[in-house]
Amino acid sequence: MAEPMKIRAQLSGDLLNIKVLMGHIMETGQRKDSKTGQIVPAHYIQHVSVGLNDKTVMAAQWGPAISKDPFLGLKVKGAKSGDKVTVKWEDNKGEKNSAEATVG
Repeated sequence: MAEPMKIRAQLSGDLLNIKVLMGHIMETGQRKDSKTGQIVPAHYIQHVSVGLNDKTVMAAQWGPAISKDPFLGLKVKGAKSGDKVTVKWEDNKGEKNSAEATVG
């Protein structure tokens, strides 16, 4: 099961500052387990999207070079109080996670 995401959406005028902390192990597939010597299988987020009121405002493809528990920050124009921010991701093993926040 995926760890919960933390979303902060702060409005300054019509500029929305979105900050997201995603809990994920983000294994590259190149590290060896210190106890067994076996390579730890790759497990990383591949697709990320951010939506504002069900309209995609950012979509990205990530790879194994992103660090553990990635942080994402972006700014969006034209937002207002009460808008809904949605963040979704899917990893290379098919696991998915999503979270929502309301602009306050």
